[in-house]
Amino acid sequence: MTENEARDWILNRFGVPRGTLLERFGAILREESTRQNLISAASFETLWARHFVDSAQLIPLAAEAEAGVWLDIGTGAGMPGLIVALLVDRPVVMVEPRIRRVEFLRDAIQALGIADRANVAHCKVEAYVPERKAAIVSARAVAALPDLFRTAAHCTDSSTIWLLPKGRSAQSEVEAARAKWQGAFHVEPSITQPESGIVVARKVRPR
Repeated sequence: MTENEARDWILNRFGVPRGTLLERFGAILREESTRQNLISAASFETLWARHFVDSAQLIPLAAEAEAGVWLDIGTGAGMPGLIVALLVDRPVVMVEPRIRRVEFLRDAIQALGIADRANVAHCKVEAYVPERKAAIVSARAVAALPDLFRTAAHCTDSSTIWLLPKGRSAQSEVEAARAKWQGAFHVEPSITQPESGIVVARKVRPR
């Protein structure tokens, strides 16, 4: 997917105003990257495809989720949690343990005018206490599936949809997770990296 194709993909699905917000976030990200290492310098060349669409492709996979919070674990530079908050009106909580990333995310939320629906919790997910169980949980390159389920299960219930980009290891991680966890697992191919997969899980619970 080229950068032009990635922009068109966003604009066609979410509209020009949301695309403009992503443009603004790209500028904020570029500026902050002069102060801390958020994403690799080389990946700014493919920012829309590698990061924006790679994050936004999770949104259609959450179409059947119940009303409620989208919980993003280990948001870091804003992917996918901040991208989701820019593109949809669902409340998003980003859990991030690194204070400089937390400060960056909070400043970006204010600058982009989405404080009504986006919040950042400065902690590890195992220490996060949600007001309500999450409707959706996402995590991009945070931990292996068994560890992720173990540390975040307290934030979920049987209706929660888990959306977990896993690269080439998606299917093997599902098989490893099944040793201790049960549920409905499906691997969706990534539209930005066809060899990579997104684990979609429902009704996740310990065996």
